[in-house]
Amino acid sequence: MGTVDREQALTLMQEWTQGESLRKHALGVSFCCEAYGRMEAARLGLAGAAADQFADTYACAGLLHDFDYERHPTPEEHPFVGVAYLREHGWPEEVLHAILAHADYSGVKPETHLDKSLFACDELAGFLTACALVKPTRSIHDVEAKGAVKKMKEKGFARAVKREDMAAGALLLGLDLEEHVGNCLKAMQARAGELGLEGQGVGNRV
Repeated sequence: MGTVDREQALTLMQEWTQGESLRKHALGVSFCCEAYGRMEAARLGLAGAAADQFADTYACAGLLHDFDYERHPTPEEHPFVGVAYLREHGWPEEVLHAILAHADYSGVKPETHLDKSLFACDELAGFLTACALVKPTRSIHDVEAKGAVKKMKEKGFARAVKREDMAAGALLLGLDLEEHVGNCLKAMQARAGELGLEGQGVGNRV
């Protein structure tokens, strides 16, 4: 995989994205993708700096998958404008391919494990955020994988989230849906503070 710079990706995302919810979405997807990157690195026998660099590529794809959306929200422009910008600035093609593949209308299909991870984590990260925000504590620590899967069946809840993409993403990764939800939930819970999902009155929870 090519060299990526996570700090540069974060800065770029923040420069192009002013909305707090979209920034948090990028972080959430990034954390979920990074978790899958670390799993894949372990499967490939990578360790130390090699494993870190491998996971960084996944994290950067997550950070940048929607970085052009606020400025260029139409299907005619997103994610094509962003990908063109990244290509001009020397970002690795595997990251660009993953970003294109996360948009089902782009004509680019998810092929690599990175592609599949980004596609699988995009809608799910948003859905898990919604699950956390309806909890009395507004904490992602109070969300359980089984409960989130059950919530997916409620058509009126988080209507904008594509259920079919979450299910298809798990299949792409060769995982049971609940296992996939659990993996992403664990990744987001570990970084809850950065996502603003640590909750209110956490010390009073029982």
